[in-house]
Amino acid sequence: MNIMVRQGAERPYSGDICPGSLVRIDPKTIMAIYFAVERLSAGFPSPAQDYVDRSIDMNQHLIKNPTATFIAKVNSASLRDIGIDIDDEVIVDRSLDAKNLDIVLALIDNDFTLKRLMIEGNKRWLKAENPDFPNIYLNDGQELVIWGVVTSCVKKFR
Repeated sequence: MNIMVRQGAERPYSGDICPGSLVRIDPKTIMAIYFAVERLSAGFPSPAQDYVDRSIDMNQHLIKNPTATFIAKVNSASLRDIGIDIDDEVIVDRSLDAKNLDIVLALIDNDFTLKRLMIEGNKRWLKAENPDFPNIYLNDGQELVIWGVVTSCVKKFR
């Protein structure tokens, strides 16, 4: 999906994806893990449940279109306030049409950036989810290419 935008003031931006970090997913390997039936409480503790109903294949759980899906490592804190941090890995599906408020991997002047896509009438711009980073408003003649839609974020805690 190419979006030509002819509006807005010039704002600086930088690449939000680690150079060379786009990795194509190979869904040939099946990784099934156990799936607990009970939801987990994040508030007061609930009685422990040892009941596991089934296993799920992580490829099927996270990837809808394997031939159009990639993983990329995040290189910026511009989406920090929605929980996407530096060194997290995002799953990007190139087959999805981007919609208002989607997190997208966009290409502007040969630089990748991760931002929230904002569509307001005929205006399209990219919103940073961290006040320390600027939103991106394109200049006349700049081309915004939505390279893919972020469907998941893989976050390691340990």
